[in-house]
Amino acid sequence: MSLDRLLRGISRPVAAVLDRALADRELTVDDADLLLQAQGADLLALMTAADVARRADKGDLVTYVVCRNMNFTNVCYVGCTYCGFARHKDDVDAYDHPMQVLVEKGRDAVARGATEFCIQGGIHPGKDHRHYHEILLALKAAFPDVHIHAFSPEEIDHGHKQSGMTLEDYLRWLRDAGLGTIPGTAAEILDDEIRGVIEARKLKTARWVEIIEAAHRVGLRSTATVMYGHIEQTRHVAAHLGLIRDLQKRTGGFTEFVPLGFIHEKNRLYNHLGARPGSSAPEDVRLVSVSRLFLRPQIPNIQMSWVKMGTKLAQVALLAGANDFGGTLMEESISRESGSEHGENLPSEEMRRLIREMGRTPAERNTKYEILRVFEDPALDPPSLEPKRDARLSGPARWSKPVVRARAGRAADPVAETR
Repeated sequence: MSLDRLLRGISRPVAAVLDRALADRELTVDDADLLLQAQGADLLALMTAADVARRADKGDLVTYVVCRNMNFTNVCYVGCTYCGFARHKDDVDAYDHPMQVLVEKGRDAVARGATEFCIQGGIHPGKDHRHYHEILLALKAAFPDVHIHAFSPEEIDHGHKQSGMTLEDYLRWLRDAGLGTIPGTAAEILDDEIRGVIEARKLKTARWVEIIEAAHRVGLRSTATVMYGHIEQTRHVAAHLGLIRDLQKRTGGFTEFVPLGFIHEKNRLYNHLGARPGSSAPEDVRLVSVSRLFLRPQIPNIQMSWVKMGTKLAQVALLAGANDFGGTLMEESISRESGSEHGENLPSEEMRRLIREMGRTPAERNTKYEILRVFEDPALDPPSLEPKRDARLSGPARWSKPVVRARAGRAADPVAETR
């Protein structure tokens, strides 16, 4: 009787879709549209079903990758309305890093355990295909064992148009210089009506698909993403998921799917064009859950974005179908410049703590989801490789001084400190 009460509030249409999903039957785009509107008991049932599917697909390991973001330039003239990162070349805070700066960033990252460099930048009008090639050659020469995950389809489009090569030859040229995988960003919503509003000068849906398919053909795997919480409707997101799944059926080249909530505070799309103020917490967990159920078994890895969601909601996503916590990043500019307040760096030890708090087992992976280390026993965790930072204590000095002395290994007498 008690269990019947738990199920009583679930609507029949949602229950029917979830039943098909858990019977390993492929969901339709209309099914995804329905689930993306789930509220209340329907939402809780959706999360539970996605968690059951996650356990069947991936078990109880939660993976993460130790990586460094490198934004080599913030000069960009594409003019996306959701972007707070881009600058024009004469802006006082514009930058265009020379190779030695990128190599120094790489050296710092390797000292902190990085196995991946994630490299993206603005579409600089003064740069061509040779610049992308030079970045790969410089970093691969200095760090031959580090995986390079670089250049969105927008950047590949920019370089390819200036190269004089066929698209596949251009991608092979980058691959042979050290490119390992590509980020499936610049996707936003793969619907040209929406793209015409939020990014009128960016590549269209067909071109994004063309570049991703070509990359997969030449052996460059990629991530897949969606950006939601702005002017789109659930039907646009559902169709986007359908396109990604169909593409994966053709190529098998996606390593993961990453929902990315719109960060609204500092861009034109929200402040001038009437977009919603980013995604809500229900939207975030709904999309993680629907991604798990809709994309299985074609894409088994669903990653949440702790940068977009914050670490506490990211933990909740682990109960809603996600199996990957993403990258440590070490440096993050794009979300921060649009107003994200959730940090630029999440060290490995923090990742492991957050994962264990949810009753799951952390595991470090590489970019291609090969498991490098499983951390079953916290007592056996390696020491932190992060730079040492002194905590800033607040409150009356008579309270904080004993804490400082205790940390230094000296005896402290709290009673004496109050005299």
